[in-house]
Amino acid sequence: MSQKGGRLILIEIGVVVAIALILILIIPAMLSGFRLNLLGRFLSLAIVALGLDLIWGYTGLLSLGHGIFFGLGGYAIAMYLKLQVPPDELPDFMGLYGVKELPWFWYPFYSFPLATVAVVLIPSLLAGLLGYLVFRNRLKGVYFSILTQAAVIIFFNFFNGQQKLFNGTNGLTGFRTLFGVNVSDSQTQFIFYTLTVIVLALTYGICRWLTSGRFGRLLIAIRDDESRVRFSGYNPTEFKVLVFAVSGAIAGIAGAFYTLQSGSVSPRTMDIAFSIEMVIWVAVGGRATLTGAIVGTLLVNYARTFLSEQFAEIWLFFQGALFLIVVTVLPDGLMGWLKKQQIPFFHRPRPIPTYPTLEADPEVQHERENLGN
Repeated sequence: MSQKGGRLILIEIGVVVAIALILILIIPAMLSGFRLNLLGRFLSLAIVALGLDLIWGYTGLLSLGHGIFFGLGGYAIAMYLKLQVPPDELPDFMGLYGVKELPWFWYPFYSFPLATVAVVLIPSLLAGLLGYLVFRNRLKGVYFSILTQAAVIIFFNFFNGQQKLFNGTNGLTGFRTLFGVNVSDSQTQFIFYTLTVIVLALTYGICRWLTSGRFGRLLIAIRDDESRVRFSGYNPTEFKVLVFAVSGAIAGIAGAFYTLQSGSVSPRTMDIAFSIEMVIWVAVGGRATLTGAIVGTLLVNYARTFLSEQFAEIWLFFQGALFLIVVTVLPDGLMGWLKKQQIPFFHRPRPIPTYPTLEADPEVQHERENLGN
């Protein structure tokens, strides 16, 4: 790595740390408890947007099913919270449906470490398995998008119809304690908010690391010309399965933090509309930028909050109009547009390793002079 490249990385790390400190130390003093909780939820959504940008923006695989992994992460932590009851009691909703014995797959969620592992492992394994089944058959493009959307329908209907196991449409709500403290307490919620900011910063760093260097260039090569990558001796299937599994794990973590701060999780997180909203966030901010995924998520969700408060009946039309404007006028998103303006902070010119034309190559000029003599 060159000295200049190392300096740019240090600057980027410094900017990320500074923004994280501002969010943790300054912003809470400026917002009410409700608004701070709202910001925490949006930052949780920004985490899943980073994972989606990793698979869509850099690898070229448009997933319309990330709500599955987001919802599974939320249900994993919610199941642990619902089991914070005396040993001889069941979660409250089970009594409504006549359940007398805790289902076998609920038992591991008595343990917080196992529940934490499940938040990451279950979405990751599911994404890896789904990706392997799809990518080994060399399905991509619109076929991949359709398959992920079909998977969303399956999981949504499953969780929606399981009243005895997951409380059906109502989902899991009414969380009381975590480590003996009230989950809804303002101090506890501030801890969740702080952890969300830290995890968002770490996720950004991981995604930046994955998309840099040789691995990142390989992902972009798969996106731009998968056949050439295959002819070069690489197996794109392995890399696509890996990055899809990582993206699923990130979505699961996001779902867990969102559930902790919203106080509930339901099949709505696995609805088709919610997965499409994730795509809108990344598209508005700018694909293959990472920062665009975060900016787009915050911008769209704050706009939705403001418009739904001011224009409760027509705010969905504003959201649709925003997406149409981005697609037709700003196809590269906000961050892509800023880069094209060559603003120093957003535009990073890279040295061209080759000469743009043969006439500019000094070796070619030297040969022409010798041949002329």
